[in-house]
Amino acid sequence: MSNSTCYLDSANPGDPAVSASMFAAGVLGNIFALFLLEIRRRRKSRCLFHVLVTALVITDLLGTLAVSPLVLAAYVRKENLVEMGGRALCNHFGFSMTFFSLATLSILLAMAVERWLSIGHAYFYEKYMTKRCGYYTIPIIYLVCFAFCTLPFAGVGKYVLYCPGTWCFFDMHPQKRLEQVYAGAYASAMLLMIVCTVLCNGSVSYHLFGMYRRRRNNHGSFRGPRGRKRYESITKEVEHLVLLVVMTVCFVVFSLPLVIQVYMNFFRIDIDIDNQQDLRMLRLLSFNSIVDPWVFIILSPSVLRFLWGKLCRRQQTPASEESTFRTMRAIRLGPPTDVHKLPAHTARALCQ
Repeated sequence: MSNSTCYLDSANPGDPAVSASMFAAGVLGNIFALFLLEIRRRRKSRCLFHVLVTALVITDLLGTLAVSPLVLAAYVRKENLVEMGGRALCNHFGFSMTFFSLATLSILLAMAVERWLSIGHAYFYEKYMTKRCGYYTIPIIYLVCFAFCTLPFAGVGKYVLYCPGTWCFFDMHPQKRLEQVYAGAYASAMLLMIVCTVLCNGSVSYHLFGMYRRRRNNHGSFRGPRGRKRYESITKEVEHLVLLVVMTVCFVVFSLPLVIQVYMNFFRIDIDIDNQQDLRMLRLLSFNSIVDPWVFIILSPSVLRFLWGKLCRRQQTPASEESTFRTMRAIRLGPPTDVHKLPAHTARALCQ
């Protein structure tokens, strides 16, 4: 697995169609998502969440451009990565796969923490958290991930070639102690970030649901200018939360199997190496940079507001009808009432 014995020849040429489709979908999706983000930035000032989303899309685009062309070139030339460019090319591919997987999840975690602070610690968020924090956070994330991914060049871990020769990643079947430490550190870091992201999203969901129930039980809380402002505030938070939750679910689905595979390989060193299983996990991980931008495009604010408005109107319609019925009954049983002083929806019902 760690040498050039994995090869692509005329007897085993592979199928470049899948890789080409993934590459096209990833590039087009990320470019379109950046276009939508730029339109939104021109319409209104950019907030911290939008800074982090933009960084996530750019990271996914760079990750796609860093590795996918090499896979296509290997299929076209029918050579593995080591034969194409030596160990340096394989190290570049493995470094890119490791770096962008860590950076993507780190940015998702930063987005989850930002939403958690904005909902659960509003005073601290308003006082200290600005979009400038995002401009500081992203370079720090890149720097930490870069430092971790350079450890194999210092002898801690090793990037190896995976059959059929179109993928390189750190050795998930380590034999040496330092290589075992590196594989375990990667899996543990990924698992820790996944758990923290899920916990933050769960906390935000709980707080938003509590806010919605309190304001819904408070009669008239969504009426008038103040009520409309509260409604728009909750709607905005829900939009951010839905986007973040769906992106997190996608990343967990695509990355957690690899984390589990690394742990399984870590604790069963003497068992035969299953290259096909490792390759399936690596391919699954690469889907994340393709799916993320399309999730952002599909869950754009306009779509979410449309769905949110439909849901709220369905919930408010029975209440409005009941209010109209009670008012009409009071009119029949009580003294004469001026129709023009009634609520608009009631007056329309009486005049029909």
